[in-house]
Amino acid sequence: MVIKGNARAGARSLAAHLLRADTNEQVTVAEIRGVVAEDLLGALKEIEAVSVCTNTAKPFYHASINVPIEEKLTPEQRMKAIDRLEKEMGLTDQPRAIVIHEKYGREHCHIVWSRTDLEHSRAIRMDHNFRKHEIVARELEREFGHARVQGAHIERDGQERPARTPGHDELQQAGRTGLKPRDAKEQITALWRSTDSGRAFQAAIEEKGWLLARGDRRDFVVVDPKGGTHSLARRVEGARAQDVRSRMHDVDAAQLPTVADARAHQLTRLAILTPPMEEDEERRRVTPVVDGLEWTDRAGMVAQQRSAMKWAEAANSAPRAASPTPGEKVLRFAEDPDQKPKPGGKEPRTASPRRLNFFEDKNPDKDIDRDR
Repeated sequence: MVIKGNARAGARSLAAHLLRADTNEQVTVAEIRGVVAEDLLGALKEIEAVSVCTNTAKPFYHASINVPIEEKLTPEQRMKAIDRLEKEMGLTDQPRAIVIHEKYGREHCHIVWSRTDLEHSRAIRMDHNFRKHEIVARELEREFGHARVQGAHIERDGQERPARTPGHDELQQAGRTGLKPRDAKEQITALWRSTDSGRAFQAAIEEKGWLLARGDRRDFVVVDPKGGTHSLARRVEGARAQDVRSRMHDVDAAQLPTVADARAHQLTRLAILTPPMEEDEERRRVTPVVDGLEWTDRAGMVAQQRSAMKWAEAANSAPRAASPTPGEKVLRFAEDPDQKPKPGGKEPRTASPRRLNFFEDKNPDKDIDRDR
């Protein structure tokens, strides 16, 4: 069993991620507790709004529980695992939402808790959360009879620390850029071992289309050709942070571009180097608007827009009829300049100067100020 989690922000982006049906075969919102809203987005926005009483910028704790496909949890085991993790993290009875994802026959569940302690108007601390994840996972493995997964924080029994697995943000970036963390590590490690100085390494990665940048929290960051960011220390196999600093001592980090500038440069270069998509321009220009047109097709969308523009131009240029025939219905808009008031009708009511100036009163009632 593998349990991951961390504090985070962003109700809308979190809800969009949890409800994605394109990357999951089945998405089930199993529980929403402790909020008024009945939908996931509404529940997360409510939790986010309540957190205003605290100073935290991350009002959610988002965790996931993963097991191999052959060790699928029963509904009772799943709820027991969630409640046990909730107790260990100090989030008992906090508002929460549970979402179950199924992909390729394997289930994993996501749990989002509110970190807001309303009684004390503060955020619940999430210290040593990785260690607590492993405590719960090892206990549940023994209870459920599952295979043991070697962790990095408890019950090492003299074994070496397991290799670090990619984080959620790294997996998301790999999905966007198409460059897996393992492949990036192999490329950077090969360049690292083929050079003997920081400047030589910088020249080597730039020759391969990468850029060396100045990190916000780390000394050095490398940006891949598609704009993905990677910690240099994490992408060099067997190297530690102090090893990277020792090798890169001849590179002035202050002269390097920031991560944002390096990403912008890479994305601009990618746009220039990427050839435009081959499209049948004549088909896009002459495609008629007919029944059964595929609305998701770009040619169809362009044809719809052009047809609407031509219709609007024809309607504006057509001469107006002198007077409608008896029984003919005429559609008028509020801004139609030819529309005239009915005979004997009342003049349109206008706001008085007194009403207009009401909200500009510079002298509020002194009695009200005195009561305050």
